Amino acid sequence: MSDRNLPVLYTFRRCPYAMRARLALYVSHQVCQLREIVLRDKPAHMLEQSAKGTVPVLILEDGTVLDESLDIMLWALGRQDPYGWLTPSAGTLSDMEDLIAQNDGPFKQHLDRYKYPTRYENVDPMEQRAGGALFLEDLNARLEGQDYLFGQTQSLADMAIFPFIRQFANTDRDWFDGLDLKPLQTWLAGHLEMDLFKAIMVKWKVWSEGQDVVLFPDAAS
Repeated sequence: MSDRNLPVLYTFRRCPYAMRARLALYVSHQVCQLREIVLRDKPAHMLEQSAKGTVPVLILEDGTVLDESLDIMLWALGRQDPYGWLTPSAGTLSDMEDLIAQNDGPFKQHLDRYKYPTRYENVDPMEQRAGGALFLEDLNARLEGQDYLFGQTQSLADMAIFPFIRQFANTDRDWFDGLDLKPLQTWLAGHLEMDLFKAIMVKWKVWSEGQDVVLFPDAAS
């Protein structure tokens, strides 16, 4: 297959939405052309394909555009799911989607206002941190007595949520590490040490026309 026939992925290395898309693409052996962008200088082609102007954006070989990270995960895992991320050892796909919705909705709102308070009016970052901590406590309770959010095996929920917990924790790592949330802290540390995570966090050069990089060619072997 020539590179021209590969899906094209617009991504930004540190974006948690893009991280989880890359995790699913890698684990499902979906080789892509990667285009690492700078958010303040978005490529015209990306904006033509997705007017939202956010990453990730995956353009399939037939021209179909997926510009929601969870849709990209479900597409990739629907093609190949070698570790059963879509079939957790406890709970259902619908249950996982409900938990992910809590992460992407209320928790993400707290995260943004805690990490970037100057972007919003009349925001107290400590109040936002406290609001986000309620979700951390819920996750911690889930992890009491089990290694992952839906049982003893990693699932879609773990992979879709941990990049956001990473970002929340890194906003004030001393505070996070001092919380009485040992199961959650252990869960996060384990995900950060995965070879899979390290593979999708390689530092790519910013993309320019004609400079495509083949994403994860070794994953397809």
